Amino acid sequence: MLGASAKSNYSLFFAGLPLVITAWEPWRFELDVNYGFVENLGCFTIRKNGQWLQRASSQRQGWLIKGLVEYAFDWGVAGLFGWYASGDDGDVTNGSERLPSLAAKSRFTSFSGYGGLDWGVKKGFVEWQADYAGTWGIGCKLQDVSFLENLRQTLRIALWGGTNSPTMIKYMEACDAWNEGGIDNPYLTTYDYLLEFNLDNSLRIYDNLTLHLDLGYVVNMLDTATWQRSWMDKESLSCEKQDAWKAQLAVVYSF
Repeated sequence: MLGASAKSNYSLFFAGLPLVITAWEPWRFELDVNYGFVENLGCFTIRKNGQWLQRASSQRQGWLIKGLVEYAFDWGVAGLFGWYASGDDGDVTNGSERLPSLAAKSRFTSFSGYGGLDWGVKKGFVEWQADYAGTWGIGCKLQDVSFLENLRQTLRIALWGGTNSPTMIKYMEACDAWNEGGIDNPYLTTYDYLLEFNLDNSLRIYDNLTLHLDLGYVVNMLDTATWQRSWMDKESLSCEKQDAWKAQLAVVYSF
């Protein structure tokens, strides 16, 4: 989000503690704790308020905790999930406080995350490549619900929030910079929220032929007043916001 140093020497450290309990069926519990540290040795310069440069540290370290509780019924699985990740504190001289990752994929949802067919490989194609760095969230789901033969449906609802300091906006050059974090999308401040709905449907036509219809909708609750600043480019970029939606149809034949 802030740029990178031109040096090529890196230090990396990652640690994780996954815990899954399935002994108390029909209950299932998951807990996952992660920490990461990365530093591209040296510092870099960054523009502040669109006018002058400031020295910033290339260090990035952060943590993430997420959990899931499920209960299996005869007709499907009900679940509650949530997560909390550290966010930027607004001081670039001490680096970033967001969890670094190599290939993170959030799987609680199927539009902002990778809980669906997992076919999206680029931002803007099928699914966002969102991880949980700098965000918190809570949600519920009804998974693999089956009231009709050969038809399975999954409904998810999740509220996303940000843990990044709003003062970080002074280092952004455009009002759409929240969407410029690569696989770290979305970059949310503590004033920003997203409300996501997923309805994924799977119909088995034959033993090796399945029809998938995945629907998603995200209510955009980013704080426009936070992101729109006087030095940002308003001629080529609109500061208006809109909701996002998807309708994905796939026919899958397995050999």
